[in-house]
Amino acid sequence: MRDERVHLASDNEALSGETQERPVSGVLSVDKPAGWTSFDVVAVARAVVGVRRTGHGGTLDPMATGVLPVLVGTATKFTDRLHTAMKVYVAVVRFGHETETDDREGKMTRVAPPPSRDAVEHALASFRGVIEQRPPAYAAVKVGGRPAYARARAGEQLDLAARKVQVSRLDMTDWSPQSEMRLLVVCSSGTYVRSLARDIGRASSSAAHLASLRRLAVGAMEARDAVPIETLRREGRDTALARLREPSDELLVLNDRYMREPADMLVSGEAVS
Repeated sequence: MRDERVHLASDNEALSGETQERPVSGVLSVDKPAGWTSFDVVAVARAVVGVRRTGHGGTLDPMATGVLPVLVGTATKFTDRLHTAMKVYVAVVRFGHETETDDREGKMTRVAPPPSRDAVEHALASFRGVIEQRPPAYAAVKVGGRPAYARARAGEQLDLAARKVQVSRLDMTDWSPQSEMRLLVVCSSGTYVRSLARDIGRASSSAAHLASLRRLAVGAMEARDAVPIETLRREGRDTALARLREPSDELLVLNDRYMREPADMLVSGEAVS
């Protein structure tokens, strides 16, 4: 394990050749690739930075891509604060059937004719604002001290309690003849986009699941500024240290362009896995 300190020199110390040391700490915004768990990303960051005390600030499912805040050193104390930050996603919802996981990776559980675009547009209105949402059965939320997904995999039938979440923006940006739509979602922490997909399908008198997902922002951290995991591996510790940001209230503030600019402009050029 590397030395968990960085060397800083003041003007006087630089003249004398002496240095001070401080522990490595900060928040690193990583662009998580598809197929990786959030803990896979943390493991790479921990190895690159050389700091044992490393965690993440908001789980992304393996199939999803985008911003994953990695907290290093004493910045891990900022985790609970970071969970209050608003998040931005671009999602593809596929109509025609539901799955046990509410995404493309689960077994099909219910089939229904795809809805019209008008029916979906009408349904979207009921999912804006503060809503009651039931998490997917395959979720990280704890049930009796165990993650819900662990109980679901063991064959337990779960009916998780609904909870209040805030969806500040929910705009359709594209509709395909194959009954898929692309959505821009701006929401509070704790919102499951998989649940949104499932519930929008039902509200449209159809069935739906999440086909793909990319997280564009967590507070002030945006995908366009996040370091790709392969860059982190290739360029190593110096790149990681240069990209560390101080945990602060400023890091929690979402850029207002996500509420102001046209949705299709915000998702333009974003590849969704």
